[in-house]
Amino acid sequence: MAKDASAPAVAGRPAMTAGYGISADPSGTLPWEWAEDQLTRGRNYWICTVRPDGRPHAMPVWGLWLDGAVVFSTDPGSVKGRNLAAEPRVVVHLESGDDVVIVEGTVEIRQGADVPDGFADAYENKYALRPEPGPGQVVYVLRPAVVLAWREKDFPTSATRWTFPR
Repeated sequence: MAKDASAPAVAGRPAMTAGYGISADPSGTLPWEWAEDQLTRGRNYWICTVRPDGRPHAMPVWGLWLDGAVVFSTDPGSVKGRNLAAEPRVVVHLESGDDVVIVEGTVEIRQGADVPDGFADAYENKYALRPEPGPGQVVYVLRPAVVLAWREKDFPTSATRWTFPR
C-alpha cells in the first residue's frame, strides 16, 4: 500500500472569496486529528464522481478511514464504479454539514490480493457485516490530495485546508 497520508504536508486556509470572512491568520484552524476522527467515525461517505458526459453523480456508501485513506467498495458495474473506472478523480464528503470534512483525490482500484490489509476486519467491526473477497470484488482507495474541513459553530475561524504530497 502507498505511503500513509495520516501526517498532512501543509495546513492552511481554504481558498474562498473574501465574502466568507476567512482570515489568512492560522489561529483557530482545526488539528488534523479532528479531521481524522470525523473520517474514522463517519458512517456514510458521499462519493461524488463524473459521468462520461460530464454530469455529476453522488451516492452514499459505507467506508473506512484506514491507513490514511478513505476505503470503500462498490460494484464495478454500478454508475459510480463505471465512473471511477473511466475517471478516477473523486470527491468524498461526510454526511454532516455542521462538522464538515471533504476529501479530494484520485482513487486506486484494488482487488484480490491488492485489497488493503485489515479492510474486511475493520469493515466488519464498524458495520457488523463482513465483505467477503470474491471474483469481481473491487475496493477503492482514496489517498487525499486535498482535505477541507470546518465546524459550522465557529466558521470561518475553523476553516482549514490540508494539502498532501503526491
